[in-house]
Amino acid sequence: MKFAYRFSNLLGAVYRQGNLNFSKDGNAVISPVGNRVSVFDLKNNTSETLPLSTTKNITCVGLSPDGNLAVIVDEDGAALLVSLITRAILHHFHFHKPVSSISFSPDGRKFVVTKENVALMYHAPGKQREFNAFVLDKSYYGPYDETTCIDWTDDSKCFVVGSKDMSTWVFGAERWANLIYYSLGGHKDVIVGCFFEKDSLDLYTVSQDGTLCVWESDTELDGLVLSKKSKPKPPRQMEEEEEEDEEERMEGQEGEVIRGKAEAPKEKKHKNVRFKHRSRHFFNKEGDFNNLTAAAYHKPTHILVTGFASGIFHLHELPEFNLIHSLSISDQRISSVSINSSGDWIGFGCSGMGQLLVWEWQSESYVFKQQGHFNNMASLAYSPDGQYIVTGGDDGKVKVWNTNSGLCFVTFTEHTSSITNVTFTSSGFVIVSASLDGTVRAFDLHRYRNFRTFTSPRPAQFSSLAVDVSGELVSAGAQDSFEIFLWSMQTGRLLEVLGGHEGPVSCLCFSPVQSILASASWDRTIRLWDMLDSWQVKETLPLTSDALYIAYRPDGQELAVATLNGEITFWNPQSATQTGSVTGRHDLETGRKETDKITAKQSAKGKSFTSLCYSADGESILAGGQSKFVCIYNVKEQMLMKKFEISCNLSFDAMEEFLDRRKMTEFGSLALVDEGAGDGDGVNISLPGVRRGDMSSRHFKPEIRVSSLRFSPTGRSWAATTTEGLLVYSLDGSLVFDPYDLDLDVTPASIHKQLRLQEWTSAIVLAFRLNEKALKQEVLETIPHDQIQVVCGSLPDIYVEKVLGFVAACLEKSGHLQFYMTWAQSLLMLHGQKLKNRSGAILPTLQALQKSIQRHFDDLSKLCDFNMYNIRYAEALSKQRGMKRAAEEETAEEEDDDDDELSEEISEASLDGADMIL
Repeated sequence: MKFAYRFSNLLGAVYRQGNLNFSKDGNAVISPVGNRVSVFDLKNNTSETLPLSTTKNITCVGLSPDGNLAVIVDEDGAALLVSLITRAILHHFHFHKPVSSISFSPDGRKFVVTKENVALMYHAPGKQREFNAFVLDKSYYGPYDETTCIDWTDDSKCFVVGSKDMSTWVFGAERWANLIYYSLGGHKDVIVGCFFEKDSLDLYTVSQDGTLCVWESDTELDGLVLSKKSKPKPPRQMEEEEEEDEEERMEGQEGEVIRGKAEAPKEKKHKNVRFKHRSRHFFNKEGDFNNLTAAAYHKPTHILVTGFASGIFHLHELPEFNLIHSLSISDQRISSVSINSSGDWIGFGCSGMGQLLVWEWQSESYVFKQQGHFNNMASLAYSPDGQYIVTGGDDGKVKVWNTNSGLCFVTFTEHTSSITNVTFTSSGFVIVSASLDGTVRAFDLHRYRNFRTFTSPRPAQFSSLAVDVSGELVSAGAQDSFEIFLWSMQTGRLLEVLGGHEGPVSCLCFSPVQSILASASWDRTIRLWDMLDSWQVKETLPLTSDALYIAYRPDGQELAVATLNGEITFWNPQSATQTGSVTGRHDLETGRKETDKITAKQSAKGKSFTSLCYSADGESILAGGQSKFVCIYNVKEQMLMKKFEISCNLSFDAMEEFLDRRKMTEFGSLALVDEGAGDGDGVNISLPGVRRGDMSSRHFKPEIRVSSLRFSPTGRSWAATTTEGLLVYSLDGSLVFDPYDLDLDVTPASIHKQLRLQEWTSAIVLAFRLNEKALKQEVLETIPHDQIQVVCGSLPDIYVEKVLGFVAACLEKSGHLQFYMTWAQSLLMLHGQKLKNRSGAILPTLQALQKSIQRHFDDLSKLCDFNMYNIRYAEALSKQRGMKRAAEEETAEEEDDDDDELSEEISEASLDGADMIL
């Protein structure tokens, strides 16, 4: 139970490459991130990464019309059939070649995959369990170069395929007598998108040079006639038909093969479908190299969205080609464009910067805007309540992520060079970051601004950072001058420069309980500096190798040091003695790089842990380094408890332990042969005489490594900054049954019996001995509100901590806020002194409780503020209406008085008239 951590979410990366898809309802974006798939819920503003991964980076994702199934294909052509309801892998398949695009038919019965110059049509998997979910129906040969895009007609009768040979091919999904294939030309560059008009065979084709061609068909969809020759024929008869119809058909076990010629088949009994070039339009291009890179078409609204290499996108209404909207959203090429089902939201993916944007074109506003770190992440830190994670990257940005939603809500860009370290202060509202640009900056999470900038007298590159428990002292270690600088957070002034190290300062750490700063250096020493006694060296701990990382135990009674020789040593800071060590070099199991001349076993001898972190209770330690493995060690036993493989993505370097002989040639490894820039991804201006790209550009596979690790203060999860992104692993308590002091009489029936007898305390004890979450929650919520304090007072001491931990977990998701708050208050008030004696063990539970309360406070305070303004508005409105009503009543009274006076005058006049008559 303690080490049952499972992959929970991937933060820090929102899009890498491939195509974007909207869910069926249009409220979620499905984005490929490396070899994983993330789902971003735009309505609830949350993200989720599916618990599955491919062996290499994903290139295309096909979504079924009902939104229940997805086919995910990686760079090698390995495919996964995934259920988006259960998040489970249903089937594995391999296309054996890279796949460029995949598309389901609108009726969901077929899907087409394009690889090289072939279009393969498969039967879509049904609702029943099948041994082979992918059954090949037909193979279509027509284009002479790689295929790029697919689109279907609304009735699934035909589909169109675009190619790099500048042609577009229309194929029949069934054996139509008047349409087997049709080839369209007219373009002078690679076809980027081809789209059918709604309920029609009319076509739009878009090419990379910014040209739109409109094609008109002389036949409606209802005019397609089913061929009588649709039944399988023997090979000889098929050869005769090939000569007659100028087409080749081959029957085999792998489905039917249709080969198209450049010209259409001859007319027979039925008039063949013909296409006419109706018009041609050109997009306004800025510069000669602004290629059109992505396109999407929404049939019901006739909106065409095109993205360009300069980061600009256009919205046009077809077929008149009226420009509706144009905007620049990035300085990098737009790699993918997608439109949701209603046509209101447009999703854009930029692989160069790792951006994912969703734009509402009618209101001209962003619905969703996220961007990961451009380069590697260097460091991370949890906030004290575990609600936020801050990360710093090599791109000089500091980003803050919400652990509940998985999204970044603020980015600080004041640094001008790589971030080396980030941390929170104890208050949780100030972030401090150190950078190689020679500054240490403090950021305020209330106003989202950089309110302090700390610098050294001489320019220095800061490689380490630490903030003391009070948040008053900020220290940073220099990489080049071997000095440690101390500043005051309140004034921003430099207090002291600590010298003495004879090598770069690799890590700094303040004691959680004392004013002592520990510094690790490459000079093979650990120095303990006393902050209260004139900043003097209190102790110097000698090491056998260069110190790379240092960490204090949460109670401050132990120090863990990672050294260059692959060991983790444990020290007692009071007595300055070593208490233990762990040799972790064999646990790293580093892989072999493609360009390495030595084996993985030999290269592992030079590897070591570069990041350490104690668990919240201090019993175990988390370690990671230049490897795909993260290890958890038990400190007391000094043994490996569990090892996590953080990635299986072979697109990264140093993943495989042995050399792949298939990539070896007589001239060496194929990895050393650089192919230059690819189509559209590389530079546009090539050197003279270079045919393919610029030979001065080099492409390297990123190496898998773990740069930083942190346990959540609540102890329920841990996070690691890796080459893949920010990985979060959390405890999945629902799958693990962990009873406590179980006996034969501890059964659900006996628990329910105690509840009927209103024996609340014994019911709680039995439920926690059985330790089933649903049962514990039922027991707690059955107890009356006025009995909570009495029950808390009679609980045995051993169960107080367990009940408090369960209340903290329930409080995070339950809507019974006051009920669980009453439980927490009663437990803390009645057993506070006993819990204080076990402060080290109870700390994760208290921090989980604090995190839950803080999250509810943030949500409710916003709601209350909103309601307060609504009440004020309603009050002002009622006052205004009251004053208006009072004014109306006063006016009505005046009118009544006037009427009374008038009636009196009239009556008097009438009496006078009567008198005169008499």
